[in-house]
Amino acid sequence: MVFDPVTLKLNVDPLIEGALREDITQEDVSTNSVMPISVAGTVDLIAKEDGVICGLQIYERVFKLLDPATEFILLPAVEGGKPVQDGDEVKNGQKLAVVNGDIRVLLSGERTALNYLQRMSGIATYTRSVASLLEGTEIELLDTRKTTPNNRIFEKYAVRVGGGRNHRYNLSDGVLLKDNHIGAAGGVKEAILAAKKYAPFVRKIEVEVENLDMVQEAADAGADIIMLDNMDHDTMQKALDIIAGRAEVEISGNVTKENIAKIKDLKVNFISSGALTHSAPILDLSMKNLRPIA
Repeated sequence: MVFDPVTLKLNVDPLIEGALREDITQEDVSTNSVMPISVAGTVDLIAKEDGVICGLQIYERVFKLLDPATEFILLPAVEGGKPVQDGDEVKNGQKLAVVNGDIRVLLSGERTALNYLQRMSGIATYTRSVASLLEGTEIELLDTRKTTPNNRIFEKYAVRVGGGRNHRYNLSDGVLLKDNHIGAAGGVKEAILAAKKYAPFVRKIEVEVENLDMVQEAADAGADIIMLDNMDHDTMQKALDIIAGRAEVEISGNVTKENIAKIKDLKVNFISSGALTHSAPILDLSMKNLRPIA
């Protein structure tokens, strides 16, 4: 799984360039102090804990944008095996890749490249651990829009690599009527009817509900997807009885690795979790053994 060339050029490169400009406003004073001229070098990328690697293409792209001549070589986990790729499980101490190029580029790009790779790998690792708890069910694990500003494309990609699926990408991507939309429209039925009238017919209409009266109203008004928000187990089961297959059903609201097992017995289509992106810890990775190439 990689970013295609068009997405990379139009939607990814500007974000990486912005991150590099954030880190280098004028010059890299530390690097220029010790390395005033171009010297060819190499450095190792090493995992410092077990997890799921994700973002190798973005890691490489950071250095390529600084200098297209930079060489990135992925390494196999075992001799004779396939080079590591996004989605692979890596082990503490594993040497994942080597980067060859101008030492000044390797030093200046190090932190930005690792920030992307550690963050994306952390999300993929956490998502994999949550998705594994839904094995044996037909429930799909979804992310949310609770992402880091300007990093959504990377974080949602990491969710997919970890075994989850993406909910809508942004506000233009689909209709999701939440409590404040319902309040603005004057009620569940009014919000759904307004959305059916305005939104393109190819868009499904999802509505967030908080009690059984809202469930009944949403099902009767023809919602395509009904999101059960912050309900206890018994209430959600009663909601499913009311819906009776008239709409797809999503569970949402403070769903984490610690409590998802308590709701997986419910016959719902989706469980969404903001924790996949807003609470996943990074995966510890490091660039080590920088040395000149003779």
